[in-house]
Amino acid sequence: MATITPWEVKGNIDYDKMIKEFGLKKIDPELLTRIEKIAQKKGKKLHRLLRRQLFYAHRELKWFLDEYEKGNKVFMYTGCGPSGPIHLGHYMIWEFTKYLQDILDIELWFQFTDDEKFLFKNQTYEEIQKWTKENMLDVIAIGYNPKKTFFLQDTKHANLMYPEAIKVAKKITFSTVKGAFGFTNDKSIGEIFFTAMQAVPAFLPSVINNKKMPCLIPHAIDQDPHFRITRDVIEKLGHHKPASIQSKFMPGLSGMEDGKQSSSSGKAIYMSDTPKEVKKKINKYAFSGGKDTVEEHRKLGGNPDVDVSYQWLLFFEDDDEKIKQIYADYKSGKILSGELKAILIETVNKILKEHQERRAKANSEEFIYKN
Repeated sequence: MATITPWEVKGNIDYDKMIKEFGLKKIDPELLTRIEKIAQKKGKKLHRLLRRQLFYAHRELKWFLDEYEKGNKVFMYTGCGPSGPIHLGHYMIWEFTKYLQDILDIELWFQFTDDEKFLFKNQTYEEIQKWTKENMLDVIAIGYNPKKTFFLQDTKHANLMYPEAIKVAKKITFSTVKGAFGFTNDKSIGEIFFTAMQAVPAFLPSVINNKKMPCLIPHAIDQDPHFRITRDVIEKLGHHKPASIQSKFMPGLSGMEDGKQSSSSGKAIYMSDTPKEVKKKINKYAFSGGKDTVEEHRKLGGNPDVDVSYQWLLFFEDDDEKIKQIYADYKSGKILSGELKAILIETVNKILKEHQERRAKANSEEFIYKN
């Protein structure tokens, strides 16, 4: 049985079931065509994560695009929970968010939930502050527009965020939080309160500009409970319900049963990893869909649908024809598991090399919101 909360994901995920349970809609061909037309105006094509239905669900994305195309001011919001190094699962969401910022040319408000991580993790306040600074550099390295990207750090921007958070908190009952997150009575009052802080960036630009503005939140589907509560509450405060677009998870290296890639597993690929570390982790841990012997594999072929190296390539290899060819060659037995891993290693190391070069030049001061 799968476990899915904003803090833990385990087991084999039924994504269609999650759509029904969370009250989402599938991204249909009409919406994809609409986004593609917007992208083409900026000289870009439809993002691979949309083409491959890896960003697959939404709430009110049509309404958000309607507002955007009317010329109304809109914005995006996403975030980072700073408690450890950034890995490819984070990068995947943020790289897609950058794509949306590029094609829509809109503001992005980026929340660093240092309060959440202090409350939920067994780490000191000082450790969380260290990771906040480190994570900011990795986020900047994604390549967001510095003129339209604003970092909010919950503890540092408390004077701006807390007055809005208590307005949200006043509308949320303890039973709502317990129902949404499965909290038990041993949770701290800080943990119970936190979702009010996570709601704030979905309407904070509307408060700052004194103008009701639509918001779009790109996120992995495990974060959805926060935003369901946000949607229920902030309309009562006079703001638009945020639209959202949800992704599937990158599987853990050990396979689909791992749930998603996680720092706590010790098997994640971090954005700071060296080429040697990437090669070692993928060769050692990446679950194979290949057969037990070379002879058997050549004869019967592998199963790319469960092979983690192939599944990860779906997230990071942009060339659709190359992906189709790899799928066919692996299924027929033409390429072996080791060769498929080698393709993934090369792809990942290219991404990390470029990321690390950008990170070395990053300066967080130009991104932190000055209020």
